[in-house]
Amino acid sequence: MPQKWLQEIAIEGLAIDARVARPQDSSMKLETLAVHAGYHVDSSTGAIVAPVNLSMTFERSVDGSYPGGYTYGRVNNPNREALEKCAAILEGGAAAAAFASGSAAAMSVFQALSPTDHVIAPKDVFYGTSDLLRDLFASWGLETTFLDMTDPAIVRKAIRPKTKLVWIETPSNPLLKITDIAEVSAIAHEAGAICVCDNTWATPVLQTPFQFGADVIVHASAKYLGGHCDTAGGLVIARKEDCFFAKVRKIQTTGGAVAAALDSWLVRRGIRTLPYRMRGHSENAMKIARFLCQHDGVEAVHYPGLAGHPGHKVAARQMTGFGGMVSFQVKGGMAKALQVVAKAQVFTRATSLGGTESLIEHRASLESRARRTPENLIRLSVGLEHGDDLVEDLAQALA
Repeated sequence: MPQKWLQEIAIEGLAIDARVARPQDSSMKLETLAVHAGYHVDSSTGAIVAPVNLSMTFERSVDGSYPGGYTYGRVNNPNREALEKCAAILEGGAAAAAFASGSAAAMSVFQALSPTDHVIAPKDVFYGTSDLLRDLFASWGLETTFLDMTDPAIVRKAIRPKTKLVWIETPSNPLLKITDIAEVSAIAHEAGAICVCDNTWATPVLQTPFQFGADVIVHASAKYLGGHCDTAGGLVIARKEDCFFAKVRKIQTTGGAVAAALDSWLVRRGIRTLPYRMRGHSENAMKIARFLCQHDGVEAVHYPGLAGHPGHKVAARQMTGFGGMVSFQVKGGMAKALQVVAKAQVFTRATSLGGTESLIEHRASLESRARRTPENLIRLSVGLEHGDDLVEDLAQALA
């Protein structure tokens, strides 16, 4: 439903109530929602840009109530609430919870399970998620099976009576493998499990997991949603505001790993340009992927937009674009990969992704030993520079 607010307009000495519907109706186009969802004109100043509300506590009435609706910063905050409303609307969900990091968001999902529950996750998953399941939750009693999520038959065989959650990451990090969200969600639901999709790399601009049956969506919101490598945060978005999400919300407010007010503000501001940024990222990434495919020094290119990618058909069915992440393997092993990374000039040697600047990194040297990322693999976060300049930079680095 559209959000409404009350504005007092003085006309000839009379106070007239003008209820104005902000453009937040989910039937509107994504670009409009990205600009307006969760925002409102500041009632005290008329500012069209929401202020950063740094207050940790809020005044109570003499009867002990909270007339403004806010109680304590760990429980709620105007900036965090605006981000949560926006994220839920963009993904087509019922509710969202904003956390201090993507890892904190993922952790809250696993904490909402019980010891001895069984989780299915991809082998090729963000190493931070893998470390959470292997190093922290295994000792807590949570069992995890890591498998090739690109084959639904393998997922089906791994189902157990205690399987409670199937975790999807598509495209995956760092090999950009594609999981069929509809197929895997159906398998999870048949077993009475929920399906969680990490949508960080695709964003709601390019992929809408709820449309294909996912129950929960997770974001590292510091990446493409924030879009400027200047903030931190994570999001858990629920298709239905059910008992599972109630547990996530309880973990958020009781555990206290909440998104800070400034981080929430920065992510929400970044979302305003998200649809247009994702188109630029995708366009540049496709140009780079095609260049790399033709280079004699490149052994393999991982980008779902390429017709030869194993998951291209599935990606084309569930995505409207293929994103700004590209991985490739060079001939010459780890030494050559490190050499290429060192020679890059426009690309910056750094981890993370989703910013306006292009980043390059040798992934295996960063990840934990439990991972099996190829030692000759280079991961690119393709930014918004001119695509020709990025191709020229890679050409000289590979020379």
